[in-house]
Amino acid sequence: MQTTPRIESPQNGAITRKKSGGKIKKFWKLLGPGLITGASDDDPSGVATYSQAGSGFGLTTLWTALITFPLMAAVQEMCARIGAVTCQGLTGILKTHYPKGITYVMLIFSLPAIVLNIGADLESMGAVAHLIIPKVPVFLFEIIFTILILLGMIFYNYQKLSSILKWLCLVLLTYLLIPFFVKVDWGKVVRNTFIPTIRFDKDFFEILVAILGTTISPYLFFWQATMEAEDIINAKKSVVVDKIFLGKMQIDIFSGMFFSNLVMFFIILTTGVVLYDAGIRKIETVQQAAKALEPLTGHVSYLFFAAGIIGTGFLAIPVLGGSLSYIVAETFNWKQGLQKKFSQAPGFYFTIILSLVAGLSLDFLNINPIRALLYTAVLYGLTAPVMIAIILHISNNKKIMGDACNGKWSNFLGGLALVLMTAAAVAVVWLQF
Repeated sequence: MQTTPRIESPQNGAITRKKSGGKIKKFWKLLGPGLITGASDDDPSGVATYSQAGSGFGLTTLWTALITFPLMAAVQEMCARIGAVTCQGLTGILKTHYPKGITYVMLIFSLPAIVLNIGADLESMGAVAHLIIPKVPVFLFEIIFTILILLGMIFYNYQKLSSILKWLCLVLLTYLLIPFFVKVDWGKVVRNTFIPTIRFDKDFFEILVAILGTTISPYLFFWQATMEAEDIINAKKSVVVDKIFLGKMQIDIFSGMFFSNLVMFFIILTTGVVLYDAGIRKIETVQQAAKALEPLTGHVSYLFFAAGIIGTGFLAIPVLGGSLSYIVAETFNWKQGLQKKFSQAPGFYFTIILSLVAGLSLDFLNINPIRALLYTAVLYGLTAPVMIAIILHISNNKKIMGDACNGKWSNFLGGLALVLMTAAAVAVVWLQF
């Protein structure tokens, strides 16, 4: 008996690819404020900190990524939930439910810290761009970058700007590729990731504090809450903040924070393998790190590293400037929102302009970017514990949050973040004296 041969339809593979492509597209749509917030945390200032950790201490700080991820995710998830439930930013909630003095203290500390951070990021972007194109001076690159960022924030509406920032997050993937251009002892990487190394000396302790302060930054708290509120306010259809909505929001938050810490891990890995092993132990700026990598890993990896710094600057500076502008606008009851035109919210946009121009002016005032980052770390270190305590209080307040109050794990991880950030704040002050 002759059997008919079975012929596989060529469409089967196409259907499978379509399904997998559909899942990726669906997952990408879920990502938004959480991904942008997490990725913006790996700004040029953060890259400088992680490069210092890798070049100064090799792979011995890789384990910190396992600690910072759950803490960062817990705090940012609370901020996102607060923004979604109340449709307000943290500053608005502080004004409504807490003494006015707290709001003004947060403003006083946040304003110089964020401006210093913007200035350090612009200087890093300009310096790295100058390494790629030496004929163009650093200050000209800084001016060009500032103008481009301002034009984008003023003339693009919220949805368009959010989409651009979301795609810019992909620039960070370059840092995940660099280690594969060099020889890596992956066994050593695994050991240092899961078996913590602690050295009881000032330099090592200082870098641990810097990593913690860089990953858990107060300006991200304000941005996260405000962006969740903006997403709901600007949604094309009505949004119900129920368990399904909060579940999708958590996927976005956890994915963004995981991506942020993964990038941090790979930057420490790259500089720890390449620079530390080559005896280059003192890296103070991102341009030094980029320049030191070129003769050791080749021109391609050097360009990846440099492109990552410029790309993350374009991602982080709008977040920094936007955070400050939302804080100021909510404090003084100004009209606000990236969805509004300049004429509808002039105070809001003038604050963004002034924050970027002030940051740009730091280079012309000959303020050392590393010194600026040190002052920023001190200011963030002092405000972070206070803000985490307030966030914990808000997210456990039924009058504000209703049925969306914290669970046990949120309180545990948030409390742990509070303890560690308080210890870091004490350490930051102690290390200065």
